[in-house]
Amino acid sequence: MESIFHEKQEGSLCAQHCLNNLLQGEYFSPVELSSIAHQLDEEERMRMAEGGVTSEDYRTFLQQPSGNMDDSGFFSIQVILYLLLRVICQIAKLTNSCR
Repeated sequence: MESIFHEKQEGSLCAQHCLNNLLQGEYFSPVELSSIAHQLDEEERMRMAEGGVTSEDYRTFLQQPSGNMDDSGFFSIQVILYLLLRVICQIAKLTNSCR
């Protein structure tokens, strides 16, 4: 390895910088992390709806902001884990140990 990739911290985008520094390249953007966060929000909404869309818990859940991201650049550990698992599976496929 000729040099070490280091993405400087900008704003509160810790998750993006952490992932890109770990993977040694500009792999993830705030837009991609945001997209994953919205996807996770929708999955959580669907799970909450299973308890009944008229339930107090569901209505309260809908009133809350995303737990997976916010406007400051915060992304939840679930977003980070989702992307890391995706990378691990891609690596495993390359090494033929994941089908």
